[in-house]
Amino acid sequence: MLFDSLVAEPLSYRMRPRNIDEVAGQKHVIGTQTSLYKMLKKGYVPSMLLYGPPGVGKTSIAKAIAGTVEKPFQAINATTAGKKDIEEAVQLAKAEGNLILFIDEVHRFNKLQQDFLLPHVERGLITLIGATTENPFHEVNPAIRSRCGQIKELKPLNQEDILELLNRALEDEERGLGKENIEISNELLSFLSQSISGDARSALTVLEEVIQASETNDAGVTIVHKHTIEECIENKGFTHDKQSDIYYNLLSSLQKSIRGSDVSAALHYLARLIEGGDLAAICRRLIVIAYEDISLAAPDVAVHTVSAVDAVERLGLPEARIPLANVVVEQCLSPKSNSAYKALDAAIADVRAGKLGEIPEHLQDSHYQGASKLGKGVGYKYPHDYPNSWVNQQYLPNALVNKVYYQPKESGHEKMLAKVFHRLESLKESASKR
Repeated sequence: MLFDSLVAEPLSYRMRPRNIDEVAGQKHVIGTQTSLYKMLKKGYVPSMLLYGPPGVGKTSIAKAIAGTVEKPFQAINATTAGKKDIEEAVQLAKAEGNLILFIDEVHRFNKLQQDFLLPHVERGLITLIGATTENPFHEVNPAIRSRCGQIKELKPLNQEDILELLNRALEDEERGLGKENIEISNELLSFLSQSISGDARSALTVLEEVIQASETNDAGVTIVHKHTIEECIENKGFTHDKQSDIYYNLLSSLQKSIRGSDVSAALHYLARLIEGGDLAAICRRLIVIAYEDISLAAPDVAVHTVSAVDAVERLGLPEARIPLANVVVEQCLSPKSNSAYKALDAAIADVRAGKLGEIPEHLQDSHYQGASKLGKGVGYKYPHDYPNSWVNQQYLPNALVNKVYYQPKESGHEKMLAKVFHRLESLKESASKR
């Protein structure tokens, strides 16, 4: 039977790189021209933090580093490790002279663990390699960050990286599938590498499942067909942690693509967010976009967006994708303006800076007995008593009397508002000269 000669360990585990030259992808972090690669080749390992989405090789790189410099290596998980685990690591480090300690989920490291470990990191007894799916500048304790000279972001593998990994697994006779008689075309390998979303572990897992699911003919050749690959990858699903960087990056990329009027990019990020399953976050962001980025240039878009959100809440997936697609395309192709909220932000900045001034007395509340004796509301001109419902009078406090916050944009519907605004400004200017 296929794999009888192999241990029961998964292919993804067996194919982990033994040294940094076997690492697939991440050339920006550990490529031959990087400073980290050159340090490691000289046997020097700095303490570091590796962060990025699951499956991009954080653990593999840590083990490959240890294999390259031939130093003792120990791995713990911050969520389950206690003080005893760290004490054992310290004792091993003392016995060996140095230890590379890999801490997965390092952002969950508690203060007790940290206080015991970090002095040994400072003295060089332990070289710390921390791994996290979170942005370390947001989630990792500053005390740990300060001890790590290198903070490296690992990226999802691209198609070429995945293809390299798959071919290596098929050719490796010691750890991979090289001893097996497998027939799989370059076209199918390319198709498989395209179908895996940057995750090395998933790529090798799917390859192993594909081989196991394929028929072996009388000559002992396992022949892989496209439909087998499609079945193996069909239900892998696409998810992302709703507290992770990628989640917020997707929401940010959706908004920036809509703001930039790139329909294809916006639909791509919308698709990834839909597959992630958080409709509420998508809807909130689309409403924000309608008022922040489109706003007065096409005010109907906000109405359409709120209607689409209502439809999404009523429909649920998969039908909810239909109103979402409609509103995202409309938002992309609508004129854009951010003048309204920018004007308010400028006013808020003045208020926070203490630029207030007294409210003019003619604007103050006069709906109480004796208000007129105090001068409240006296001299107020009721605009509806004048032609076009407008009359020149002071509204801003004296300290801000000439302040202009709103600067209209000549975009879409806002062009008409801009004409009204500039006309009113001209009337005020003319009246002030009389």
